[in-house]
Amino acid sequence: MMTTVSEFSGIPLAEEPGIGALTLSDFAREVGERFTQHEAICWRNLSGEMSRYSYAEFYAECRKVASALLALGTTRGTRVGILASNRPEWLFCVFGASMAGATTVALNTFSPKRELTLQLDIADVAILLMEAGVGSRDFIEEISGICPELANTTPGELLTPELPFLRRVVCIDEVESATGIQSWPDFRAAGASISDAVVDAAAARISPADEALIFFSSGSTAQPKAIRQTQRAASLQCWRCGKMFDLDTKSRVWNANGFFFSGNFAMAFGTLSRGGCMVLLRYFDPDKALELIEQERVTCVLAWPHQEARFKECPDWLSRDFSSVKRMVADSAFHDHPTVTAQWKGMNGYGSTETFTFVAAVSGEDYNETNQGTVWPGNTIRIVDPETGQAVPIGETGEIVVKGPTLMMGYLKTVPEECFDSEGFFHTADAGYFSASGNLYWKGRLSDIIKTGGANVSPAEINEILNQHPAVQYCHTVGVPDPKFGELVVACILLREGAVADESDLQSFARKHLASYKVPRNVLFFDESEMPLTGSNKVKLAELRELAAGRLAIGR
Repeated sequence: MMTTVSEFSGIPLAEEPGIGALTLSDFAREVGERFTQHEAICWRNLSGEMSRYSYAEFYAECRKVASALLALGTTRGTRVGILASNRPEWLFCVFGASMAGATTVALNTFSPKRELTLQLDIADVAILLMEAGVGSRDFIEEISGICPELANTTPGELLTPELPFLRRVVCIDEVESATGIQSWPDFRAAGASISDAVVDAAAARISPADEALIFFSSGSTAQPKAIRQTQRAASLQCWRCGKMFDLDTKSRVWNANGFFFSGNFAMAFGTLSRGGCMVLLRYFDPDKALELIEQERVTCVLAWPHQEARFKECPDWLSRDFSSVKRMVADSAFHDHPTVTAQWKGMNGYGSTETFTFVAAVSGEDYNETNQGTVWPGNTIRIVDPETGQAVPIGETGEIVVKGPTLMMGYLKTVPEECFDSEGFFHTADAGYFSASGNLYWKGRLSDIIKTGGANVSPAEINEILNQHPAVQYCHTVGVPDPKFGELVVACILLREGAVADESDLQSFARKHLASYKVPRNVLFFDESEMPLTGSNKVKLAELRELAAGRLAIGR
């Protein structure tokens, strides 16, 4: 019987085809043994040389990390932080940590020192595996500043009131002098005392229900939320994303988006589920990316809209040969490149960090740009009245709520009733509706969270920082629609009487405290009389957003 209520479920999880092991440790073993001699990872290392790993070598490296962690006292649930850009060691560490029973804390390399300290603290990181730095960032200097005791500490014996559970810091890169920080060779060598039988025994005791990862995502509060994800959720999404992009052993997938974002984790690591090769770039550089995509004969490009726009701005964009590219996201610049003949239409989907990315999606021949597809196996999505919580009729817009096998365990250090309703649904604060055929249509957010360039940004966090500027009386940050980024982060400022500041001043101030993608792209100044207020003197954000969009449209 056809339902008239906006609730749809995917097929039972047990009936989903193409799913393998449901722990990250067993996932690594399964693909390592199935695709042994196929190339798994390709990246240009810090010396500019190409570095390549077969699946057998990838699996062996993961086991070496697991051995080292076990030798150094890691046990079930130990929090292992990874602070690194997209490089092979990221994979070795996350899968190796799983084999050792540890939980990986995916630290954001864009996070400024203040935010990085918060992430390490709230996640109770015990072992930090990091690279020396990326771009202008010097992680060794920053960590040494956060933990002054580090310089006088033997690796593994750190005790600091700033981060009381942090015991060991390991640097992946070779550095001349880093007192208190363990070198990568010394870390790996520690595992020599651990037998294969012990690694196998530890991995065999990992359950799909165990905690696997902690991701950070901006929420409705000023502080980022720490999202706990299970082994099953991580593994499921890797198997599913490989299928979604229709990858195989000949696929070569380029990605420069941080693995510390759940969507990039699932889509990039989905390559391994099909025996393809991950072509890695540490961070996004459009010229280097195009060179690598052409040189390595990449077949699938995973890029965000603002990155696609940068590709087209490169002077040699049209002259390069991208005939190897067969899979790409919808609206990708590669669809229109003269050398690309692929007919694959793209993909569309709905999800969040809390659901480990997609809970509904459509791709390939079934792709439809107007909707986010049908509900994935095991999931239930309901559309409810945001005021009453009752399901609305099909076709009516309401709040999207969801539960299923990839839904988070909860927010770290937050009680369950603050994460889920009495039926176990997570309320997304997103607006949408279902068609009678079960296709989900996303219509925007009920909350004020800004999604820019594929990342979630909390206005409250930006407001908290800019309100500390001596010239600012108060700041209200809004998201303004933009075809390239999805939304622009726009700070609407009321200056203190007699104070002087311009856009550049406030952006520079914000840049000292916020990740680069959170720094407002535009700063607009308002008089008090221009601010739309309610009767209780609260700012009407919807109206302010329209005012900001209007100003930007006419050049302020």
